[in-house]
Amino acid sequence: MIDEARIYVKAGDGGDGAVAFRREAHVPRGGPSGGNGGKGADVYLVADPQVKTLIPFTRQQHFRAPGGEAGRGKNQTGASGEDLLIVVPVGTTIFDAETGDQLADLVRPGQRALIVRGGRGGRGNRTFRSPTNQAPRIAERGEPAEERWLRLELKLLADAGIIGMPNAGKSTLLSIVSAARPKIADYPFTTLEPNLGVVLVDDRDYVLADIPGLIEGAHAGAGLGLAFLRHIERTRVLIHLLNGLSPDPLGDYDAVNQELALFRSELAGKPQIVALNKMDLPDVRERWPEIAAGLKARGVAEPMAISAATGEGTNDLIRRVAAVLAETPSGLPAHGEPGGWGLRPALAAESAEPPEVITVPAEDRGFTITREPDGGWRVKGRHIERIVAMTRWEYYDAVMRFQRILEAVGITNALRAKGVEPGETVRIGDMELEWYD
Repeated sequence: MIDEARIYVKAGDGGDGAVAFRREAHVPRGGPSGGNGGKGADVYLVADPQVKTLIPFTRQQHFRAPGGEAGRGKNQTGASGEDLLIVVPVGTTIFDAETGDQLADLVRPGQRALIVRGGRGGRGNRTFRSPTNQAPRIAERGEPAEERWLRLELKLLADAGIIGMPNAGKSTLLSIVSAARPKIADYPFTTLEPNLGVVLVDDRDYVLADIPGLIEGAHAGAGLGLAFLRHIERTRVLIHLLNGLSPDPLGDYDAVNQELALFRSELAGKPQIVALNKMDLPDVRERWPEIAAGLKARGVAEPMAISAATGEGTNDLIRRVAAVLAETPSGLPAHGEPGGWGLRPALAAESAEPPEVITVPAEDRGFTITREPDGGWRVKGRHIERIVAMTRWEYYDAVMRFQRILEAVGITNALRAKGVEPGETVRIGDMELEWYD
């Protein structure tokens, strides 16, 4: 199972606003008629239960949404770009790849996260008309869209998980109690990825996961420990399977629980059903009373003994799991499933219930001012740099408007406080400006 991926997403840039004037017969002084640009498309990540892995992102890593169209004369607004939906498996956690911040956690079918926003369409000169300026020659370029690299992390969504040391018989147990057919062999680390199976108990069912074996140091990444431990996070109940042929089953029990606690303290607090496997072997059956006593001394109220190979005790085990699940809330309430997902522009959801949307916080409007080696000044800030990119410097009115924006957001006063002198260069984004009072 591919449970991590790294992708780049960019929303659509806004369309440019237009500078135009009415030119009609019998209207010698037609007013401004430049329309606004269209909004660029947003990018959403959507949880789709039909998608099971992150494998598609090994083939495509870059996703760009369409931009808005430019405004036109006659007050025509450019068309907005259609939002882009990128489908991911249910259970995908989304991180900013550069900062490591968690942006969203998609745990319900149809849940979607607004990851990057499309740029606002630039305003046409019609918008800038005022009583004191009846014929403005000013328009904005479209706002540049947000973009970022994401790290996607898939955590298994199962009701119960089978944990234990390598070669404890986890895959065999899963194959006996469900229709799953995992790879099984008599050597450690046969299972390199989690396997899922549906267990039927009377009139109920639940999803059971075979989590690959843990080893000492798994919490620090030994072996494939971190990848395996991630999948345990969302299971509600754990079946802790002990290898009856292990030299020290009780030591194995302690080691696995220690790895859970070191990775995340709440994992050690999950309900556990502890079972000793391989009771079909005489030596294991003979050791069972001693092991059971040791488990009870560790706080295990009702340790169980089974044989995954022969099926002994497995029915009691799966019923016990079902009973504990019935008492353990999932924390994942059901949610309506919108239809029609895909790597394509958004389609209208078929569900009557609107999809749940997680909105990632917008970029802040702060700025910093630093002295550059050549004696100039550098102003940094996503908001002001976007305004620079949207300004049409060929129009005098636009330049004057930018000057007013610098004053309004506090950059002008901040530069004065830093000691900027007339004639010095101030750089914002790709633009170099000369300071004067």
